[in-house]
Amino acid sequence: MTEQQFNPNSAARQDAGLFGLPFDANQSQIIIIPVEWELTVSYGKGTAGGPQAVREASMQMDLNNHDFPELWKAGIWMDEWPLHLRDLHDKMVPLADTIISAAETGELDEHPKKFARLYEVIAQATQQKNLWLKERIKFWKAKGKIVGLLGGDHSIPLAYHQFFEEEGIRYGILMVDAHMDLRNAYEGFQYSHASIFYNVLQMKHVEKMVQVGIRDYCHEEAVFASSRPDRIKVFFDRDLRRQQFEGMNWKNQVDSILDFLPDQVYLSVDIDGLDPRLCPNTGTPVPGGLQFEELMYLINRVKESGKTVVGFDLCEVSPGADEWDGNVGSRVLFQLCGAAAI
Repeated sequence: MTEQQFNPNSAARQDAGLFGLPFDANQSQIIIIPVEWELTVSYGKGTAGGPQAVREASMQMDLNNHDFPELWKAGIWMDEWPLHLRDLHDKMVPLADTIISAAETGELDEHPKKFARLYEVIAQATQQKNLWLKERIKFWKAKGKIVGLLGGDHSIPLAYHQFFEEEGIRYGILMVDAHMDLRNAYEGFQYSHASIFYNVLQMKHVEKMVQVGIRDYCHEEAVFASSRPDRIKVFFDRDLRRQQFEGMNWKNQVDSILDFLPDQVYLSVDIDGLDPRLCPNTGTPVPGGLQFEELMYLINRVKESGKTVVGFDLCEVSPGADEWDGNVGSRVLFQLCGAAAI
């Protein structure tokens, strides 16, 4: 079906793509790579089903977005998650669960050598996934596409940053999350979802990192961030709310957020950065967080500031009994596409 034949006011057809759009990969400016991966999640599981939940919910979303009413014409297409990586993930899940269970019972501390081989196998599997994903990003970028990732737990964007490092691209990261994700090998997992930005910040081409909405973190992470004030800026949720209670508005706070970032920005949104009423099934919900329109305003201001969005990800969407998490996730994803679109 062509753009001329497609009616954006009609209900989505069952054979349509993401957001009910009729375009194929060649016709689409924006490519979304689904990453169905969540080996190190130690609380609520389900994020591996996030991409499918977002896709299903996106089919009922109206396309006349308030900020980007013409965005659908650019084309947004969802790639396929390969079967061999799905099978690999499923084989690794019981191994990861064994380690997580041992950590919770204390067995891991008492007999660490017993689990060394399991850690090695899981790390190798994750490296295999990261290599495929990095090459897939490179493949689409070579075709001039805008690429976004849809997870899956928050460990998944490491491959994107590995791609930037190889290409020598300098940029900053704007991260919305309830957690800092700055732990060094949380529960012993080198590629933990709680270690993603510890790993990313080992890369020299990441100039700045701004974290927004943080409200659950450990001492190790706080020390790591505070020891690098020239590179990491944290906007804690408690501080943001206190400032608002005392008269500061969200516009001025966003001004401060954007001031710390360079001209090229990568957007990373963990859905649990939002109020958990908007994502009740996410793996690690925390009271507080951004309201939906606060996130929309922040994303829009990045684009309006003239900064270039070099890539983005949306992670930790987990399907529940209804489509609520996918519903919210699909709208966040569309807004991220709008911010990145040329």
